[in-house]
Amino acid sequence: MRPELIEGFLEEGFISPSRMRVVDANAMSLGVTNLQLMESAGQALADMARAVSPKRILVLCGKGNNGGDGMVAARHLQRGADTDVCYLNSGKRSSACEHQLAALKRCRVTLHPFQCSDDLVALRSLFEKADVIIDALLGIGVTGTISEPFLSCVMMANASKAQIIAADVPTPGMRVNRICAFHRAKIEGSTVVDIGIPVEAECCVGPGDLTLLPARGHKVHKGYGGEVLVIGGGPYQGAPWLAGLGALRAGADIVRIASPVFEPIPDLIYERLDGEWIGEEHIERLINLAERADVVICGNGMGTKSHGVIHAIAPHCKKAVIDADALRLPLPVAKNETLYTPHSREFTRMTGVSLPDSTRERALVVMGAGIKGTVLLKGHIDIITDGKRVRFNRTGDPAMTVGGTGDVLAGIAGALLCHLPAFEAGCIAAYVNGRAGQVVAAERGEGMLASDLVDRIPAELFKRGA
Repeated sequence: MRPELIEGFLEEGFISPSRMRVVDANAMSLGVTNLQLMESAGQALADMARAVSPKRILVLCGKGNNGGDGMVAARHLQRGADTDVCYLNSGKRSSACEHQLAALKRCRVTLHPFQCSDDLVALRSLFEKADVIIDALLGIGVTGTISEPFLSCVMMANASKAQIIAADVPTPGMRVNRICAFHRAKIEGSTVVDIGIPVEAECCVGPGDLTLLPARGHKVHKGYGGEVLVIGGGPYQGAPWLAGLGALRAGADIVRIASPVFEPIPDLIYERLDGEWIGEEHIERLINLAERADVVICGNGMGTKSHGVIHAIAPHCKKAVIDADALRLPLPVAKNETLYTPHSREFTRMTGVSLPDSTRERALVVMGAGIKGTVLLKGHIDIITDGKRVRFNRTGDPAMTVGGTGDVLAGIAGALLCHLPAFEAGCIAAYVNGRAGQVVAAERGEGMLASDLVDRIPAELFKRGA
């Protein structure tokens, strides 16, 4: 995407550890290596330390990437000051930290491995003589109390007269004079430094977003993956079943299809609705089914006669994905969260607003539409917004214009909405559906079927940020 397309959509303010991990992983998928990011971060730390003209510097390093940042800083500080590095020498280091330690062993610094508090007590004079201490022990994502030997590091650093500079975030309990925040601030009082992350890593959905998926433990029980109800069908019989299969392949444990039409798919539970379309006579039963489901997907293949039913049921849904024929006024709104998945014509139908051709202008219109919920606007470039944030998804293929691919997308979104907020569920669903489409298109070109996407979903969704 051209830079001007995403200008104004960059988020500001504090960034959470989980979001920062997404951005880091997306940057790496765009060609910026972990070692490049670490080099930039370490150089910034070294520059901040040099600014106070210290004679003696002590760098405290853990075994993760934050420790690697500190080791890079020490390498850049090997001239002009006496630099000592105390590094944790127990447990497995991250591969990037191990790489930096190997390089540091060839530098004009003094290394002091430690494993326990007694090792640190023997190094007390380093803390007492230091003019600057760099805290690169733990990094983002660590909160609450800490244990030994980190506790001794904190106590001895706090007792020193040195200025303390934290790498990204301070170790819990550590007093700090300055915080060198990489890319964006994580806490108040930080000085932000640019480490060369591409803007698209933050504005566009990528494989890093998959790190937001919750891991499923070994002791989970049936139903942990979520229960999804799909309400649709009548005029078009295949749509709700495609949505249901999409939800199953995206991790939902139980999927029910409430529809007047039946297809013999044993993995899906069929809730038969009498008649040719969904009518008012079904409302009470559908409310009972909706109240037991974690997420309800509405509208797929439903036709134009049943909108009033969906509008009546929506307030009884904990969360809902509103798709296809349910995307019309008055908009159905679920009790907690609602994700709307229109293409451009459906967006106009549900808002009365025509969309411009420009991706940037489209994003501004959708973000400012005042819709109570999250919108996933499907298109050549998908736009996801909750009215405050915007993400762009670039995966997909022209062959996905075949009917039914949007139903599969709704199913993926429904399964993800069982565990994630609507905005994140919409982002990941768009990315995964598009990736599945790219894989199928590479094999079958314009002969793609929407059902071809279904079995490709797990390989794209459960990569865990790979």
